[in-house]
Amino acid sequence: MALKGETSSGGARDGTSDSSSAARRNSKKPKYSRFTQQELPACKPILTPAWVITTFISIGIIFIPIGLASLFASERVVEIVDRYDEDCVPLNYTYNKLAYIQSSETNKTCTKRLIVSKQMKSPVYIYYQLDNFYQNHRRYVKSRSDKQLRSKASEDVTSTCKPEAVTENNSPIVPCGLIAWSLFNDTYGFSVKNKVIEVSKKNIAWKSDQESKFGSDVYPKNFQSGGLIGGAKLNASIPLSEQEDLIVWMRTAALPTFRKLYGKIETDLEANDEVTVVIQNNYNTYSFGGKKRLVLSTTSWIGGKNDFLGVAYLTVGGLCLFLAISFILLYVIKPRPLGDPSYLSWNRGHTSSTF
Repeated sequence: MALKGETSSGGARDGTSDSSSAARRNSKKPKYSRFTQQELPACKPILTPAWVITTFISIGIIFIPIGLASLFASERVVEIVDRYDEDCVPLNYTYNKLAYIQSSETNKTCTKRLIVSKQMKSPVYIYYQLDNFYQNHRRYVKSRSDKQLRSKASEDVTSTCKPEAVTENNSPIVPCGLIAWSLFNDTYGFSVKNKVIEVSKKNIAWKSDQESKFGSDVYPKNFQSGGLIGGAKLNASIPLSEQEDLIVWMRTAALPTFRKLYGKIETDLEANDEVTVVIQNNYNTYSFGGKKRLVLSTTSWIGGKNDFLGVAYLTVGGLCLFLAISFILLYVIKPRPLGDPSYLSWNRGHTSSTF
């Protein structure tokens, strides 16, 4: 009987053990580890005065030369900026600019003369700058068909292009959408001393856009052919991958004031040269209070003319040096003894924290 009891007791114990094991297997609690319990060793530095002062001095020593180099590079960039949207309006249309730009009978040709202040070594980049033009508007940004731009097989995919999706006969517009429809259409012709300067339109767009976003088998179709004309026309015999003006325009800007590359001048412009610019003032910015500027600029290793980067580096570096000197004076004039690190919670072992 005792043996039978022991067997029963042992069986009960085995049953309890099996049920406990099953319960543990079915439990959703994570298995104990130092990772799940957040007991892994961590870097907990003590910011002594020496460390703080050294860090600030190091940042100042690194940032100030970078700021000076950036400012020096920016100063070497030669830039000419000329606003022409007001000067190119005839006097009799001064108070009715919208009628001037919308009329097909008004002369849109305008001549401007720009003086080169310093030598501009080639390539000289030509930009057009638009102000108060919100290319980042939600409806404007979404009004395009990337599938249509990439492949001829998707020519009919125009559902995202409204209101410029199809013609009155329900034929697809290629490229469709408001972005393409509003393509910038002012043109510039340059000459110096009655000698025409050629403007290169090659390599002004991103190679990745040309190769991946615009198909070599996609050609303009029904573009700007209706009653409502928004901007420039496209050559129907050239594929979209080679229409670099369109590719540049289709990369929408994030801010309401932006510049886009128009072309490049591959010859040097000497100091005091007078550049004659013949402008076709076609693009309508008058209806929304926009502004148009023509920009000629060289570049440096940091890009175009922009003092912000250099000023930012100098400001941060100077502030860090000022704080370092302040902490040194404070440490020398009124020093404070460093506390005992052994009283820190992470040096006292696993004890309950009190707050």
